[in-house]
Amino acid sequence: MIAFLTALCLITLLAPLWLGIILIYILNGKGIFFLQTRPGKDEKPFTLIKFRTMTEETHLPESERITPLGKFLRKYHLDELPQLINILKGEMNFIGPRPLLMEYLPLYNDRQRKRHLVRPGITGWSQVKSGRTASWQERLEADVWYVENRSLWVDCQIIYQTLILFVRPKESLSDAKTFVKFTGNTP
Repeated sequence: MIAFLTALCLITLLAPLWLGIILIYILNGKGIFFLQTRPGKDEKPFTLIKFRTMTEETHLPESERITPLGKFLRKYHLDELPQLINILKGEMNFIGPRPLLMEYLPLYNDRQRKRHLVRPGITGWSQVKSGRTASWQERLEADVWYVENRSLWVDCQIIYQTLILFVRPKESLSDAKTFVKFTGNTP
């Protein structure tokens, strides 16, 4: 209930920002939202909502597909704002393991599967402790650690670290390590 009310307040307070972003998309004639099916709590599929940051030209590398507005939205994490709707719908929480791709589900070992015992989050232990440059095993282990050690204290630490990451813009896609899909666990 607290997550619902907080998300509702944030949507209301940030309405002018939302409207500005949506207006830019409308004026450019581009799709506004990126929708993708992701596994939620208990691996139940839901539709993740983000602001679209890339073109649909899948033959190009990710770094060439990102739009100028997309770069700005990603730099300041504004592309994540529509996930507040996922929170209102009860599909996500503010804090929890990030919802990854459906295709990864059969690749998890039993321990990694524990990440789905809680609702996924906009931010989580893996994001503030591991980051994008960590290996998949490190990221997934951080998610499981969170599930096994959740507490108000841990959530407060995640919120604090997330705020630090929010005010310190993240690296651009061209500076980041190339995204590597999860292909399973090495023996």
